[in-house]
Amino acid sequence: MSLIDNRKAFHDYFIEERHEAGVVLEGWEVKAIRAGRAQIKEAYVVILEGELYLLGAHISPLPTASTHVHPDPTRTRKLLLHAEEIAKLIGKVERAGYTLIPVNLHYNQGRIKVEIGLAKGKKQHDKREAEKEKDWEREKQRWMKQR
Repeated sequence: MSLIDNRKAFHDYFIEERHEAGVVLEGWEVKAIRAGRAQIKEAYVVILEGELYLLGAHISPLPTASTHVHPDPTRTRKLLLHAEEIAKLIGKVERAGYTLIPVNLHYNQGRIKVEIGLAKGKKQHDKREAEKEKDWEREKQRWMKQR
């Protein structure tokens, strides 16, 4: 069940592979994500010292957050993957010119996971072509309904 989707990722990138990763979160962050107070539209994944980190994800704290916790909505969050998966992703990012983009936040067995996509950037003409195809599909559906 998807909690937060990154629709901008599909507009700006060709997503070629997807991997599910755990996220190191604090308690208030989990509550805020369950309440739908997160957005990953501007987020991306970086590789630092052989580990993956999620940057730019904004999780707004709930107004009922504890007084002793000083929440940072855009802090860097560590992603949890197996070492072999991380090695494969690092190799593809460094050699083949790919980038890592968070696609969605979802539950898996009661835990919040992030799905990251191995992506290549779209050029402007690719974006226009995708928009034309989407419009054509909508027009086809309208014509089929009328008949």
